[in-house]
Amino acid sequence: MVTSIANALGAGSGIDIPKLVSDLASASRDPKVSRIAALTQQNQARVSAVAQARSDLEGFADSLEQMISDGSLRSTPTVSDDSVLAATARAGLSADSFSASIVVDSLARAQTAYSGIVADKSAAIGLGTMTLTVGGTNKTITIDATTNSLEGLATAINASGAGVTASIVSDTGGSRIVLKGATGQANAFTLTADAGADPALAAFSYGTGGGMALGQSATNATFTIDGVGYSRPTNNIDDVIPGMALTLKKAAPGQPVDIGASRPLDMIRQTVGDFVSVYNQLKKSLSSAASLSGMTSSLRALERELSDMVNKVLTSGSGISRLSDIGISSTKDGTLAVDSVKLEKALAADAGAVEALFSPRRDATHTATTDPGIAGILDAIRDKAVASDGTIGRVSKSLADKSSSLADQLEKVEEREAAYKARLEKQYSALDVKLNAFKATQAYLEQQIKMWTNQNND
Repeated sequence: MVTSIANALGAGSGIDIPKLVSDLASASRDPKVSRIAALTQQNQARVSAVAQARSDLEGFADSLEQMISDGSLRSTPTVSDDSVLAATARAGLSADSFSASIVVDSLARAQTAYSGIVADKSAAIGLGTMTLTVGGTNKTITIDATTNSLEGLATAINASGAGVTASIVSDTGGSRIVLKGATGQANAFTLTADAGADPALAAFSYGTGGGMALGQSATNATFTIDGVGYSRPTNNIDDVIPGMALTLKKAAPGQPVDIGASRPLDMIRQTVGDFVSVYNQLKKSLSSAASLSGMTSSLRALERELSDMVNKVLTSGSGISRLSDIGISSTKDGTLAVDSVKLEKALAADAGAVEALFSPRRDATHTATTDPGIAGILDAIRDKAVASDGTIGRVSKSLADKSSSLADQLEKVEEREAAYKARLEKQYSALDVKLNAFKATQAYLEQQIKMWTNQNND
């Protein structure tokens, strides 16, 4: 009877305590860890889907904004003689109504002045102060022990912030200092030695009685546009023709240069198709994210907001002011499609209005509020969605919080299960000790029984 009980307990052959503890600990731990792992995997799928949707939305907005900012969708200036001037487009240029004739009478120039030859550019030139005057503003130039040379004078002038650049020009005869101001009459300058300065500094003065010679005078650019005269202190003109910046290259009095603008119709057509394709990719990623159970379902509100762009007023013009006006429409599955026939009719009827949907005009009456254009609307949707309190922002934060919570839960489960396993090891180790004691008792009893049996047989 004792032998049967011992064998049933495994004492006779010994219990595999480590395996028994491991099996019991796994039976407790594995279901809990598996459940958290499954929840983590589901949450990570949501994180990835939302991240893809955000990336597609930001990429969509950024790429369209870039095309508009680099002028790809704007009317392009045309110039009959690009040796005289160049023209670049800015927001607001209208190819339908713009043409002009420009005559460049003179270019804007910067004043230059230069000194006589000095044999050694490092030799002393005299101590004292000089006054550099530009446009009625005076700057004090100090020549002391550290700047008492032609090089030192140039350094002091450049450090003054007066807008005059000093440079040292050397040749076989020696060196001279050359001063150059900014273009325009208002930037003419004088450099005079102050009272009490070393008389030698007069050799490096320009003005009344100065020793420096004038290289060229400061002048404004003068030009006419359709007979109207203009004067500007620079050769880069961006405040005369709406939507166009001019760069004057050379004076050509009496020589008219015709400028106009051409519209990038092929680029507009391509952009319409690209817009629809990229929108549909964004729609796919948003739908994928929104279809997952849980908090991502709130992304459907963003889907609806994007789909509303088709019928949203983008410009203040009459006739063509919506994407739906140029043949872009929503299909049954929420994606967009283009009616090319309607697009061509819109281009033929008012190509400028079609262009303005993507590259809106900018002037006193056409602002970002009145004419946001598709990029403006899309930027507003993007900025709102990815903000901390926006749709994507809130979902992303919630998913991140969920990931952190699951990680904390897993850590706590591992801690509890490790403690449980430690208790099992302690308990079964004690059992093993008791079983060994029982085994010793069993052996003793069996020996005594055997002895009793032999005595009775005798």
